[in-house]
Amino acid sequence: MTEQNEVKKQSSLKVNFILNAILTISGFLFPLISFPYVSRVLQPIGTGKVQTATSFVAYFSMIAGLGIPTYGVRVCAKARDDKDKLSRVVQELFIINAVMSVVSYAALFICISLIPKLQVEKELYLVSSLIIFFNLVGMEWLYKGLEKYRYITIRSIIFKFIALVAMFLLIHKQEDYVIYGGITIFASSASGVMNFINVRKYVSFKKKGPYEFRPHFKAVAIFFAMSCATTIYTNLDAVMLSFMKGDTEVGYYNASVKIKQILVGIVTSLGTVILPRASYYVEHKMMDDFRRISGKGLNFVLIFATPLMLYFMIFASEGIYFLSGSAYKNAIMPMIIIMPTLLLIGITNILGIEILVPLGREKVVLHSEIAGAITDVVLNLILIPEFKSSGAAIGTLVAEMVVFIYQYMALRKEVGYAFRNISYIKIFIGMLFAAASCFWVKLLPLGNSELHCFIKIAVSGVLFFGVYGLTLYISGEQLSREIAGSFFKKLRKKA
Repeated sequence: MTEQNEVKKQSSLKVNFILNAILTISGFLFPLISFPYVSRVLQPIGTGKVQTATSFVAYFSMIAGLGIPTYGVRVCAKARDDKDKLSRVVQELFIINAVMSVVSYAALFICISLIPKLQVEKELYLVSSLIIFFNLVGMEWLYKGLEKYRYITIRSIIFKFIALVAMFLLIHKQEDYVIYGGITIFASSASGVMNFINVRKYVSFKKKGPYEFRPHFKAVAIFFAMSCATTIYTNLDAVMLSFMKGDTEVGYYNASVKIKQILVGIVTSLGTVILPRASYYVEHKMMDDFRRISGKGLNFVLIFATPLMLYFMIFASEGIYFLSGSAYKNAIMPMIIIMPTLLLIGITNILGIEILVPLGREKVVLHSEIAGAITDVVLNLILIPEFKSSGAAIGTLVAEMVVFIYQYMALRKEVGYAFRNISYIKIFIGMLFAAASCFWVKLLPLGNSELHCFIKIAVSGVLFFGVYGLTLYISGEQLSREIAGSFFKKLRKKA
């Protein structure tokens, strides 16, 4: 019976990963299809304004969330076997979230009325602030805690498709950047309304005795501080660039970050489904299972993030010209600089959110992110005046290095075994062969038109990742063999 349960858990985790991968791919396709069009219509100044507003409002969304988006996943995962307990927890967290959302809106309105730069784009900032409301009613943390990835995936794809259609129908000139801001919020968060409508399937909103908010406050405070630190050094670049160098530089920086964000979603897709399962394992003292999935998560990140990082550093210019157009030439260097953060974020996502948080060591994550935020702020102040968007990229890269070093030093005894089991030499040889197989494409005497860049990316991508995967498989790398074996097994079943 134990063996059957283990197989069932493994199958469930694989299904969750596949569903989350589909969700990630939909998140990848949405900007891949829309951004080339939008960036050419709105130009760097338009996309820069939207990114500045989004980054600024993110601070108020962070205050409204109060760390609940991460804390809620863990606490709901632990209480999911008891509907009464789960309902009570959800009600308490929702009330806290609602109160903080009112406070956030009040603070945002005060800022808009007092800061001249915000008054000029008042409409854009008000539209962007809808994310606070959608996050409140969405309660995404509940659905992730219950591992409802099928529902999350289907719902998200539907809303992204609607947003994509709306983007092509409504955005036709540079002045339509406010509409673009609204559509972006709709695509990412408006599905929260559906969450609110369906939530009664999983919890009851009938009050069962007095609420107990105090037990949540200590944990929520730590998660909120973590969220503050993370939000500072992930959104501060755009805000500081806007105030110090203008929205056009933000547009260049956003073009490079957009590609990185797409790739980060792919790399962290496994980690997203690990958190509720890891929290469940720790709660039930199933530490062998916890170590197994943590080690597999790290291996997954190293195998996938490293080649993605290298490929998009080599073909950075083609990626920028294809997605954004020749007007974004100044985004190429920031993209090359910032691309190694793909690997660093992938690793720290596993170390921090998927290992330290389930173990109850949130303070280590908090301290690492504070160190990263301070590093980012200091380097931005020094480097942005001279190097503009490239300076912001350097600040982000060094900040992510600081976060990784801090978390690794705190976990070196617990995760040393996982890092030692990774086949670094096989990965390095695979990347070496992959780069050699496609570098000639880079040297082809083609122009920088969208078609030429697409040809280069298509040909080089097939060669690079095909040779890389084949090299890992032939060399006997364990995870690649496991993935290939699972794939071929399904093909044989269908046959």
